[in-house]
Amino acid sequence: MPSCRAESTSPVVTGIGVATGFGYGKAALLAGMWSPQVLFADLCRPGRQIEGREALFRGTELAEPPALLTPRVARVSSLGGRVAVAVLDEAWHEAALDSLAPERIGLVVGGSNLNAREQMLNQQSYAGRMSYLLPSHGYTCFDTDLCGLCAAHFPIRGFAYTVGGASASGVLAVLQATEAVRSGRVDACIALGALQDISCFELQALSALGVLSPGLVCRPFDHAHDGFMFGESCAALVISRPESGLTAYGSVAGGAHVANGHRGPDPSLEGEVRAIQAALAQAGLTAADIDYVNTHGTGTPRGDETELAALQAAGLGQARLNASKSLIGHGLSAAGVVETAMLLLQMRAGRLHPTLHLENPLLPELDWVRDAAQPHACHHALKLAFGFGGFDSALVISALTGA
Repeated sequence: MPSCRAESTSPVVTGIGVATGFGYGKAALLAGMWSPQVLFADLCRPGRQIEGREALFRGTELAEPPALLTPRVARVSSLGGRVAVAVLDEAWHEAALDSLAPERIGLVVGGSNLNAREQMLNQQSYAGRMSYLLPSHGYTCFDTDLCGLCAAHFPIRGFAYTVGGASASGVLAVLQATEAVRSGRVDACIALGALQDISCFELQALSALGVLSPGLVCRPFDHAHDGFMFGESCAALVISRPESGLTAYGSVAGGAHVANGHRGPDPSLEGEVRAIQAALAQAGLTAADIDYVNTHGTGTPRGDETELAALQAAGLGQARLNASKSLIGHGLSAAGVVETAMLLLQMRAGRLHPTLHLENPLLPELDWVRDAAQPHACHHALKLAFGFGGFDSALVISALTGA
């Protein structure tokens, strides 16, 4: 599908920046989506493995980001901060944000508890010599440092804040950014899905919960699914007013976030269906209008089964389906923005990426994109994201008409 000018009353996405295991930038992601290779390997960052543990934790990790910060600033910036600046730089320039007044630009960071691994390494490094702890830790320990770092590097002066919703954080950021533009509070707002830098403590706990795959690959919606693979990732979407005149990827036609009343990891069929129905209602669409669903698709047995039940209960059995986490792993806080970026890139390309390792689908009668990328002219798509703590969210993304 060719790019097109916005002819919509809904806010539109005019810039995308992204980093996944395929590399930095949209070109690397597109190449990986159309001809994916298995990225999962033993995690290598310091603090990601437990000494003496027989099985090593597996997943995907990013290369060091481009050096966009000065050495002085980079020294007191987290890995997640350096990556955020890199992806925001790509989105910023594509959306021509330098043409806007800084006071008309906002930032919503999706994610919380983002620097667990670096916190753990600091505790180990300064044990017994706490008087040498860097004073900068007094502000870099907070997630809001990501707001400060981005607003210091880019002229963002409208507002900046963080939202946390576990694995739904990214979609919450998109919802908040869209509403800020729709209301006229700003002319453009960046939704950033922040890199979740987890440590061996979180990995061990997720493994004990039974949601982390002990295997070699991630198999969403397959009878052999056994959990998700962690995948470092980060993305930024620039959401703008439709009358900006910029070439856009698509419009955020509707969205919803609901609380399902579940404290822990248990999914909620009722909550997922309610989120889908509310997003469709805001977009003024019915389930029959949706021709593609980018699933949450983690690969956990209960999660996959509940999501498929929700899709059927919401009347979405006719839509094409794929699962991005089978390619890049689960970015946790970042996932919702990264996978919305993948949805938009597929919409523009008129092509859907495969779902790897989907050899024996739970519901083979559904319209899966399985072994290879397939052409598909997408008009209205649904992005789902669910998070521990009872977060169920959905976005409706619509293609734009006109030349």
